[in-house]
This record gives sequence, C-alpha cells and structure tokens, in this order.
Amino acid sequence: MKIDIDRDVCIGAGQCALAAPKVFTQDDDGFSELLPEPGDDALAGPLVGEAARACPVQAITVN
Repeated sequence: MKIDIDRDVCIGAGQCALAAPKVFTQDDDGFSELLPEPGDDALAGPLVGEAARACPVQAITVN
C-alpha cells in the first residue's frame, strides 16, 4: 500500500491522525505526515482508508 499526502493541499485539520493514529501524525506546523515506522499491520488496516475519506480537502491518496 502506498500513501501520499499532498502537502500543498493539506490544511492541517488532523482528521487523518484521529482516524489512524498509528499511521499519521501532525508536524510542528500542524500539517499531516506519515509516522516514520507505522508497521505493516497499521498500513493494511481499514483505518488508513477511513483517514483518507475523513480528510476534508482530500489531501490523502491510498493506492
């Protein structure tokens, strides 16, 4: 699974970090970023898709 965050679109709403806290976090400026080592079980879970759907500006894509 490949996860991309479009940092030009992200507004820092934090919905991804709330939906999938083992995969997403927020940087010092409040924008979304992937955790360095989320682990395969976290990436394979349905919460990643939920995080992408929860993003109010669709800044996250999951392939």
